[in-house]
Amino acid sequence: MNSAIDNITPPNHWRFDDCVTAAFQNMLERSIPGYKTMRDACFSVGAKFVQDKTDIVDLGCSRGEALQPFVEKFGAYNRYIAIDVSGPMLDACRERFSGYIRSNGMDVIDLDLRRQYPPARASLTLAVLTIQFTPIEYRQQILRQVYEHTVSGGAFILVEKVIGATAPTDKLLTACYFEHKRSVGYTEEQIQRKRLSLEGVLAPVSTLQNEQMLSAAGFKYIECFWRYLNFCGWVAIRE
Repeated sequence: MNSAIDNITPPNHWRFDDCVTAAFQNMLERSIPGYKTMRDACFSVGAKFVQDKTDIVDLGCSRGEALQPFVEKFGAYNRYIAIDVSGPMLDACRERFSGYIRSNGMDVIDLDLRRQYPPARASLTLAVLTIQFTPIEYRQQILRQVYEHTVSGGAFILVEKVIGATAPTDKLLTACYFEHKRSVGYTEEQIQRKRLSLEGVLAPVSTLQNEQMLSAAGFKYIECFWRYLNFCGWVAIRE
């Protein structure tokens, strides 16, 4: 699962195509400030909630990076459900976990969360940089489905890009984020082309709005366990 270097200058409308899939790991490592710490935190926090003989679900699995450490730790004690809507991402995920798929330990599913939800009895569900790509009007419905498919004592890990609580603070966070991207080698053209291509595709909301949606979905205990600039990670626990 080697990753190409991200030198992509995106077209007018962002797509998770073959080029993005090939460079995706490098893209995330360079584009998300504190990326490795975020991945480690998702695993460290999420692993505390995994129960034997339940499902571990990854919504928006991409190439399977978020799911990988859970598969390595829990193996055949659990089943795994990975979903996405990008054909190239699903192909890469199926290649990565081909052995588990052959042994019926994992399902990798082409599924649109706006229309359906995977059949799951989950002690842990991951949505790492996923829900932000779904239309806002569907998000409450999706989070409610996550809650309903989570067993008692199970949890949901949500990582999202967020907007600032006020216009001045959002401007500050955005400026710092672009500085970060320049520092890791992205050109001004790449930064602006990606920003424009993601308009209407990636629609972040505030930290408060995300937390309100998690609460409205039914989760009683909600905690932000990681934040760096305009990226946040929460754990939401079903009582």
